[in-house]
Amino acid sequence: MGRISVQSQERELKAADGTALFAIDWRPDPGQPVHGSIVLMHGLGEHCGRYEHVARFFNDLGITVRAYDHRGHGRSGGKRGDVPDNEAMMTDAKLVFDDFARQIGDTPFLLGHSMGGLIAARFATENRSPIRALILSSPALKIALAPAQNFLFKVLSSIAPSLTLPNGLDKRYLSHSQAVVDAYAKDPLVHGKISARLLGCLIHSVGVAQAKASGFKLPTLMVVAGDDHIVDAAGSQTFYQQLSADLTTFRAYPHMYHEVFNEVDADTVFADVRDWMQARLQST
Repeated sequence: MGRISVQSQERELKAADGTALFAIDWRPDPGQPVHGSIVLMHGLGEHCGRYEHVARFFNDLGITVRAYDHRGHGRSGGKRGDVPDNEAMMTDAKLVFDDFARQIGDTPFLLGHSMGGLIAARFATENRSPIRALILSSPALKIALAPAQNFLFKVLSSIAPSLTLPNGLDKRYLSHSQAVVDAYAKDPLVHGKISARLLGCLIHSVGVAQAKASGFKLPTLMVVAGDDHIVDAAGSQTFYQQLSADLTTFRAYPHMYHEVFNEVDADTVFADVRDWMQARLQST
């Protein structure tokens, strides 16, 4: 992926309710031309530190990167795997995104993976802030509960909405790379929790993003795992089919597990993202 930048700075922002939000900015090397910026949103149970290699990939393209930990995740505050309501993650995202845009004097791209892809899709389709373009990596754009799960969700939503239970994510299907799976399992900042309130927020966000997709008119790249056991990839197809065909690029990788940027043949994904990004940068 070329030369690697090491220019990074940790930040802490305060959400409207006082929750601390941890962020990292990665910048291209001094003297390297800067062509743009991007905000990165991570998935359920993980944290932004797992995306350093993705950030450095963008740095090599002359892109300044900000990634942050959602509340209840990583080094941000809040109860692990919980949110107070359906809006908190969105107002957090706007705070982090707008702060970054002001600091660099630029309109950033937006990239989200899995749950972060869902939040990014909702953020973009609701036009929460101006973005330059959108990248979604195996986004969680469909959430289907079995009857027993749905019953439990409704009960807990009524009597114990903040109670957290195992999120059911099977780490074996993150990547074909055993090193990635092992690192995830040993990572002290990774957790396996989810509350009925967070699940409800995600279900609500799926409805919003899918309902508003047809009105979204900015360049979009979707890189989707073809053998995804973590999220239902049918949601990506539904979302894609509602977008403007002339503004959207869809790339599916038939044999890849969920984390396409962490797969053994991830170079293919990075090459597709590089080509798409360079075309966007040249057109503006």
